[in-house]
Amino acid sequence: MGMSIATRSALLDATLSGIDPVWRDDTTAYLAYLQTATPDPADPLATECNYTGYSRTPITKATAWQGTGGSRNNAATFSGGKRTDAGAVQTIQSVAIVDTPSGAITQCLFGALAGPIPVGQNIKPIAEPGTITVTIPA
Repeated sequence: MGMSIATRSALLDATLSGIDPVWRDDTTAYLAYLQTATPDPADPLATECNYTGYSRTPITKATAWQGTGGSRNNAATFSGGKRTDAGAVQTIQSVAIVDTPSGAITQCLFGALAGPIPVGQNIKPIAEPGTITVTIPA
């Protein structure tokens, strides 16, 4: 799917200038659930879920992903916060892998879901292994 503009810049700096991104050594990343299938690289969290009980899901970088080449799939089951309010259904259509548990971010890769996840009252979103794909475009 791609990445935020800030992440593109950090990867070019790392590759071409040897400047480590500030988030590289972190052992934990966070999964943000988005309500759009095509996130905006300039405003990656504009459609992040916001229901009562929502939180970004912490993931361990070393064991969270599997694959080779320009694509990775989740190797682990990721589950989000259980929704406790009765508002309108929020449908998760993609994810963002970010570097903070809440608020502003400096790193963001986008991941595609195998299918949308509708989140209504008392629903806890779950992504089984292999249902999230992160691809770096050629």
